[in-house]
Amino acid sequence: MIRINENFTKLSSAYLFSEIARKIDAYRKVHPDAPIIKMGIGDVTRPICAAAIEGLRKGVADEADEKTFHGYGPEQGYSFLTERISRYDYAARGIEIALDEIFVSDGAKSDTGNIGDILSTSNKVALTDPVYPVYIDTNVMAGRAGERMPDGKWSNIEYLPCTADNDFIPALPTGKPDMIYLCYPNNPTGTTLKRDQLAEWVDYARANGALILFDSAYEAYISEDDVPHSIYEIPGAKEVAIEFRSFSKTAGFTGLRCGYTVIPKELKGVDGQGNAVSLNALWNRRQCTKFNGASYIVQRAAQALYTPEGQRQVAETIAYYMRNAKILREGLAEAGLEVFGGINAPYIWVKTPGAMTSWQFFDKLLHECNVVGTPGVGFGPSGEGYFRLTAFGRYDDTCEAVDRLKRLNLLASTK
Repeated sequence: MIRINENFTKLSSAYLFSEIARKIDAYRKVHPDAPIIKMGIGDVTRPICAAAIEGLRKGVADEADEKTFHGYGPEQGYSFLTERISRYDYAARGIEIALDEIFVSDGAKSDTGNIGDILSTSNKVALTDPVYPVYIDTNVMAGRAGERMPDGKWSNIEYLPCTADNDFIPALPTGKPDMIYLCYPNNPTGTTLKRDQLAEWVDYARANGALILFDSAYEAYISEDDVPHSIYEIPGAKEVAIEFRSFSKTAGFTGLRCGYTVIPKELKGVDGQGNAVSLNALWNRRQCTKFNGASYIVQRAAQALYTPEGQRQVAETIAYYMRNAKILREGLAEAGLEVFGGINAPYIWVKTPGAMTSWQFFDKLLHECNVVGTPGVGFGPSGEGYFRLTAFGRYDDTCEAVDRLKRLNLLASTK
């Protein structure tokens, strides 16, 4: 008899973005020529920067020559990349991160989901709400989430609401969680925590023996001085935090797949007998067993980003998307909508007009102006009544989408 992991059957039948794709496909069958502008999924549209392309070419040339050919590489990543990460992303900000604390992977999504492999299924989980769906779904798969309740929440997860009512600043947990997910700059709301606010979380984790799983995939978009780029800018964070980063949204690597996770050696968990255990060592063992490393040529492409030319090109890409964010933010505000985000992140978080639900707003925009976004409720119960638009589209499409939304006169249509 083939027994299954029944935790998978607790999940919704479709992933959020799969459901959006289904709705778009259904609409296209009836309206095949509709000029749909997609601003839902957080995929990029700018091509991979030239420096990374040259890195790829170098990698391919190496693989074509017997003298420079690389087969299996280190599961943790090649030192030519981890050295650049340590120097550019951390030492430049006064943070000391050793090379063997950096683990190169095929992206932050994989790592934020897989990190649960080294953590007990009895751990209590807390996370901000709304939240990136992968955090919840992977804990459901692992069996930490409990059962889904009538309000859509999971019984063993502590939800920390982030809405306009609390300025999108989550309150500290009350349920003594063991694992806390924080994503800043935030996906989906586009909001941030300032240095003193993030320090409160580090202090809480140190006082309560909790682990912070800090997703900073969008740190390169930060423009304000008092918003930390890394949780390790906060004293004591190395004792309580794992940080996840990605090249997807900064250098167009959504198709190439490359990111990394930092696990400081100061960070310890405990076994069943209360003995301290290195999480760095556990993750290293997990990766050596279940991961063969990111490809050599992709890591050469990532290495090329850490050059003066690569850094300039990445900055240009980010500026392109943040110009889109500014157009969205200002255009929707001019239309009378309540808008958040778009300053330190490429996401715009919109309050739906009137009493309209997130999915009602999705349907209205798709059917009446052919603009696609993401219903806020798809990110958690506190996302109901909100809607996410991304700035990762093309400039012309962004301008056109704003014009369509303004012409739709959303406020008048909901009275």
